[in-house]
Amino acid sequence: MSTPVNKADAPEPTQQSIVWWFARLTPIAFFFAAGIILIVLLGLAQRVGWIGVEGSSAATSGGSAQQIYTCPMHPQIRQPGPGRCPICGMPLVPASSGAADLDEFAVTIQPAQRRLAQIQTAPATSEPVSTTIETIGAIEIDESREATIAAYINGRVERLFADYTGVLVAKGDHLAIVYSPQLYAAQAEYLESRNTVGRMNANSLPAIREAQTKLMENSRQKLVELGMTPEQLAELEKSGKPESRLTIYAPFGGTVIEKLTEEGEYISAGEPIYRIANLSTVWLMLELYPENASQIRFGQVVTAELPSLPGETLIGRVAFIDPKVNDKNRTVGVRVEFKNDSGRLRPGDYAEATIEIPIGPQGAVYDEQLAGKWISPMHPQIIRDEPGACPICGMELVPTSRYGYSDQPLGRVPSTVIPRSALLTAGKNSVVYVETEPGRFEIRSVKLGPILKDKVVILDGIKPGELVATSGNFLIDSQMQLAGKPSLIDPSRLVHKKTRNSPLQVDSTNLAKVGGETGQNLEAFYQTYFAIQSQLAADKQPAPDAAKRLFELAGQLSKSPELSEPERKQFADVAKNAEHLHHLSLAEARKNFKPISHATLLLATEVRGDGSTQAFHQFFCPMVKGGEGDWLQADDKLLNPYYGSEMLRCGEHVRTLSPDAPPMTPMAPPAQQPTAAEGVR
Repeated sequence: MSTPVNKADAPEPTQQSIVWWFARLTPIAFFFAAGIILIVLLGLAQRVGWIGVEGSSAATSGGSAQQIYTCPMHPQIRQPGPGRCPICGMPLVPASSGAADLDEFAVTIQPAQRRLAQIQTAPATSEPVSTTIETIGAIEIDESREATIAAYINGRVERLFADYTGVLVAKGDHLAIVYSPQLYAAQAEYLESRNTVGRMNANSLPAIREAQTKLMENSRQKLVELGMTPEQLAELEKSGKPESRLTIYAPFGGTVIEKLTEEGEYISAGEPIYRIANLSTVWLMLELYPENASQIRFGQVVTAELPSLPGETLIGRVAFIDPKVNDKNRTVGVRVEFKNDSGRLRPGDYAEATIEIPIGPQGAVYDEQLAGKWISPMHPQIIRDEPGACPICGMELVPTSRYGYSDQPLGRVPSTVIPRSALLTAGKNSVVYVETEPGRFEIRSVKLGPILKDKVVILDGIKPGELVATSGNFLIDSQMQLAGKPSLIDPSRLVHKKTRNSPLQVDSTNLAKVGGETGQNLEAFYQTYFAIQSQLAADKQPAPDAAKRLFELAGQLSKSPELSEPERKQFADVAKNAEHLHHLSLAEARKNFKPISHATLLLATEVRGDGSTQAFHQFFCPMVKGGEGDWLQADDKLLNPYYGSEMLRCGEHVRTLSPDAPPMTPMAPPAQQPTAAEGVR
């Protein structure tokens, strides 16, 4: 049995227990000490630059080159370090990186950037387009229906029946009575000579009778010259009594627009009494810019609205287009004729005119009211189904086809159209950004047609169905500038980079043979081309006979029905460039020779004369300015027509074009570079 131990009687700790505790705590103390030392050392290493945080080395190296950061949405924001855009809050990117760098002609806009920039697109369409010319003109009197009533004799005005301006008169109405002693004496002379002739009998001498008869005829003609009408002469002969007063009648109906004398006034022969105008037709005088006037034609419909006739649309036709441009205001006068049977169109009033002009090739147009009709060359409102005379001016009516109006309905020619907001222009440069893939915008240099109110006609550069940027396109252009790519400011690099500088690829597997006169002209055309090629290679201007012969043959072949439409077009292009070839300098002739060669090369792979056996040889020179330095030769001995003796052997033999087989690639080395003696000068 054990004895209890009192705690007060327990022994003091021994040296062995202290060592045990020290052994247990020492590793822990070393661990914490090592951690503290490691943290201190890391801090010192960062301070001296031995190590850095992720990306700090890139920032340090970029700092020495002054890397500029910009906002993808707002390229005007530029700063020497990373951060966020103060406008939209987007992270800044290095200016050299851009949003994306797919290729040299496009940039890619990310979806987030696109939403912030509000970039929108719309498809290019193919549709018939019309432009509307809106202008203001003034109503004026039809000058062809205006006349002045003048006195034929000296006398005094006794009575004016049309005694105020604006009175309407009809043809044959009496206007005034003039007292004239001269008229009385002339009438008495006529009656006396007439009576004398009446008293003569068969026994009278023939000479006396003939002289008296001529005197009577002259006296009667004198009365006609003094203004007496046939009716008045008949009344004089019936009554046998001379009258000292002459009644003046209206030659046609109209409105008295001016009264030029008063009752009791003495007037002289030729002095005007009235001015009368027939207002059944009036003119609307317009002033158009020359480019607009060149698009309208005689007889074209013009609609007009007058402030004095609200809500009513008037329809007239073009009666005259001034062949001259006004030197002062640089406009062309256009006269439109309107019917005014009701008399509501008042000269001096203003009208707002509208002319609709179809956009397309200038050829025949169809107007239902003019199809197969006859029209007056002076009064386009006179339209008849059959030929005849104009009831106004008496001129013979002419067929409307003379003025370019078709007898049959014509389809409207569609044009490629884009929204006007998609077009960026600066000086003579015009570009459009096309979304070829989602987010990828490609720059296109375009050739413009007419620019309308909200649309632009594109002649070249855009195809129908392609998506063009209509909003945010200035942002896209700024991205192109930042990336050092072609842009609105310098689109010439785009044209230069897209210029072909490799041999033209041709395919003669579908070579057609043509016989007869056309086939002979074809082979003569090729031989004439070879003669001009040899002359240019010899540093000679094309001979006049060769140039004229090439022009004549190309012109004939461009109209040959045995050739296809594309082939006729190629010959037309050759004729266009060959017409004045012999008048040009050597340098200019070589420039014109390039399109002639391209057309001839394509034609040689498409059509040859029946029975032709000669093979042609295609050559290419990469040193030709502007690229596309192809030409044909009758043999395989290289003679460069674009440089002549300067680099006569510069180029390569691309292929042989056989008249009976597909093109054969020669076994010779593909390229012959210019030697030091033939280098570019």
